[in-house]
Amino acid sequence: MNMNEREGGVSEGGLNVTLTIRLLMHGKEVGSIIGKKGETVKKMREESGARINISDGSSPERIVTITGASEVIFKAFAMIAEKFEEDILASMINSTVTSRPPVTLRLVFPASQCGSLIGKGGSKIKEIRESTGAQVQVAGDLLPDSTERAVTISGTPHAITQCVKHICTVMLESPPKGATIPYRPKPSAGGGHTVLTQPHAATAFAIPGQFAIPPQDVSVRPAG
Repeated sequence: MNMNEREGGVSEGGLNVTLTIRLLMHGKEVGSIIGKKGETVKKMREESGARINISDGSSPERIVTITGASEVIFKAFAMIAEKFEEDILASMINSTVTSRPPVTLRLVFPASQCGSLIGKGGSKIKEIRESTGAQVQVAGDLLPDSTERAVTISGTPHAITQCVKHICTVMLESPPKGATIPYRPKPSAGGGHTVLTQPHAATAFAIPGQFAIPPQDVSVRPAG
């Protein structure tokens, strides 16, 4: 393992560091990413080289965590965006809609980094929109019980991947300030197993220069 990797600085197309990006998805979107018997997500993991973890399935919303070097993350994003585009095209076959809706992804970032993404007077977000062709919106409100905001990006798969490259660069240059309380979707009423309520269960641990990763991001199978 090269100890100077951090000092390796900028490689072509991005910074040579490991990133963790979190996406917020609805159950149907997650089903599409997982595929029959998990085949789609397996293929995405193998072809991109990214670690792709999906939070527990008892919530209507799920967190999809993608981890890897920047190039690996972009490959995984391209594959996810292309899969969503396929789903849009498939849904249009028997529809009277003539214009193709854009692919939309929701990313989740610590609110302390969102200011850098917006820039002074919205200058940074405007620059990203203009240079990638993707629409980018930062939510005004924090996600419930967290210090994170949703960042919605929409456009063609290519525009989305370019947009993620810009966002990753901004986020690496502006690490989160203070402790991050990650957003965790609440289980749907009556579904799933009991969620831990001890105060320490909500503690996130932060890796310097990266996003705080909640310990429960790794799916734990209930006993029995």
